[in-house]
Amino acid sequence: MGDVWLLASETCAFYLIDAEYVRDVEPGEMIVINDSGLHSSFPLPARQHSMCIFEHVYFSRPDSTIFGRSVNESRHKMGRQLALEKPADADIVVPVPDSGVAAAIGYSAQSGISYRQGLVRNHYVGRTFIEPKQSIRSFGVRIKLNPVRDLIAGRRVVLIDDSIVRGTTSKKIVQMVREVGATEIHVRISCPPTISPCYYGVDTPNKSDLIAAQMSVEEIRKFIGADSLGYLSLEGMMQATGISPRAACVACWNEKYPTRITSAAETMWERDHETVSIAEL
Repeated sequence: MGDVWLLASETCAFYLIDAEYVRDVEPGEMIVINDSGLHSSFPLPARQHSMCIFEHVYFSRPDSTIFGRSVNESRHKMGRQLALEKPADADIVVPVPDSGVAAAIGYSAQSGISYRQGLVRNHYVGRTFIEPKQSIRSFGVRIKLNPVRDLIAGRRVVLIDDSIVRGTTSKKIVQMVREVGATEIHVRISCPPTISPCYYGVDTPNKSDLIAAQMSVEEIRKFIGADSLGYLSLEGMMQATGISPRAACVACWNEKYPTRITSAAETMWERDHETVSIAEL
């Protein structure tokens, strides 16, 4: 029996079935698998790489290797860097599971503050930030996370999350932690403020729905009800991932897109002229 070729969006899929990871599919590469094997071609002109750093912040599983880098290692180093940039005087470090866990472990290791699993996640609930309605998102937070009262009551808490998108989920979480007796809540985010939407396939909200595009950090702190709020810097995040800024897309944090993004009027004109792409490749 010959080789069996598999393709997947993340390397963790290969580990589950004892398959061997060979390499990434290159940008602009077309892979064809047929009876004679695997065939590679590059029908499009070569372009500068623009790796999505949000994969390392949130989207990918921590047991995957993305862009040649361990996602878990990146998140751990983001947490360590966050502790250096945004320290807090507190008793325990609590992650928002699951994507905040590795960063919280890093923050705890760097700061010396005890790491505790103060929020328990129901794994049968999906990712709340991509739900279409606020009412569904709010209900989803309540059934997705439950605070552990005896770990949190009477303690100053550093609450670690990967990002704040609309802010409504963070507000609900802070409220839950406050209700079970936290004396202080210091929210720390392992990426910069998200100020611009993604047009490359990630289901992020419109700019008008992104809280960091509408409010200052202090205004966000007041909105979510935290005692303090700190974000990781863009430079610190890139240092943690080990990926060159020249080969990365960080448009959701600095609005510098690797391709030209058309306005709504331009998109309508292009559609009338048989062009349906939102970005000029």
